[in-house]
Amino acid sequence: MRLILAILLCKVLHWVGGLIGKGSSLPGQLALKLCPDVLSRVKLPAAVIAVTGSNGKTSTTEMIASILEAGGKKVVWNKEGSNQIEGIATLLLTNCNLSGVVQGDVLLLESDERYARHTFKWFHPTHFVITNLYRDQLTRNGHQEWVYQAIQQAVFPETTLLLNADDPLVSRFAQGHSKDKVRWFGLEKSTTSTTEHHGVYNDGLRCPVCFGPMAYSLYHYAHIGHYQCTACGYHRMRPNYAGTELDLDKGVLTVNGKTSIQLAFKSIYNVYNILAAWSACAEIGVPESTIAQALNSYILKNGRMVSFTLGSRKGVLLTSKHENSVAYDTNLGYIAAQKAPCEVMLIVDAISRKYFTGETSWLWDIDFNQLAVPQVKKVWLCGKYVNDLAMRMDYTDVPEDRLVLRENIAQAAEELRREGNLPLYVATCFSDRDKLLAHVVRD
Repeated sequence: MRLILAILLCKVLHWVGGLIGKGSSLPGQLALKLCPDVLSRVKLPAAVIAVTGSNGKTSTTEMIASILEAGGKKVVWNKEGSNQIEGIATLLLTNCNLSGVVQGDVLLLESDERYARHTFKWFHPTHFVITNLYRDQLTRNGHQEWVYQAIQQAVFPETTLLLNADDPLVSRFAQGHSKDKVRWFGLEKSTTSTTEHHGVYNDGLRCPVCFGPMAYSLYHYAHIGHYQCTACGYHRMRPNYAGTELDLDKGVLTVNGKTSIQLAFKSIYNVYNILAAWSACAEIGVPESTIAQALNSYILKNGRMVSFTLGSRKGVLLTSKHENSVAYDTNLGYIAAQKAPCEVMLIVDAISRKYFTGETSWLWDIDFNQLAVPQVKKVWLCGKYVNDLAMRMDYTDVPEDRLVLRENIAQAAEELRREGNLPLYVATCFSDRDKLLAHVVRD
């Protein structure tokens, strides 16, 4: 009876919440209070795919859903983005009948890396995609080694792990796990690979197993690449699903030496999200032809990349997680790779959507020096933390006369509308993006 009441309560509250534009977490939160073990009582589909990691969860989950739906599967997934236990409870209970049977062929869950252990206490994924682990949200997560320990508690023997072979910390999840329950995705040497590390810091210097010195034969970005510990031999595993050729200039990725994917977003991040999504769908039996067709020129719908017009300017907004230097580095690298003259806007007006903090030390982990290229004519620093940004830029090679400081985002947008016609690239976070998008016309 409590199960039925919890389902009814959740469905009603979710319907009411939909009318007012809310309701992704509260219905599940109340249902869990009414029936604390409700997640263990519902009957799930045969395939349960979970996705977690520091970056790429939402984009990878969205891609997987698109591929599965293209393959004729009915997918139950948290497209609203609520990835903690309350949001997942809402998702499950609103998509099951009164007998507690989830109505779908596949359950697909984006799971918060810190709270996965709480969600999967009640049920275990059949497939678990782990994208990467980086320095992320110091106020919330502390250090990526701590996040590794949190995710480790959500890894169960019967689950097939789909791991980023190029991330040494993610690869560690395979230790002690049955080899036939581990699959790997990764990128081989490409036109963007380097033999030297680039960035403000290097989290790949030490082996995550024995803490001995690590040697890299190549880097793709940050500490992601081909590695081997010189002390214990811990090394990158050969991927089952490999990007065997990559040309970001042309926007073409070849998977397993035979299937080419046209990239709508020419970013190394996007490449890894595609490989993660490919591996998950292939493992549950989706044909490669279906995967390729769904991914070709796939454009994300989650707002991570938004094209807009501001006056006579064309613009692109790239969403970067605040307190996550790798997210910024890859987006700044994308901007720096553009050939034509442009201007750049950096907005830091709010740091966290969940935590009250004015902690900006993470700005010093970002490689803003990537903007010290001739085609970047101006860099607009905007928002409440404009002075923190300005001080950080003092320690780069970006000429001071290219910097424009504006605390007021609306004022900066109006100046950009009136003056000039160069393309504009914007790097900011989810909390701040609408503060600019309110003043532009989305394409």
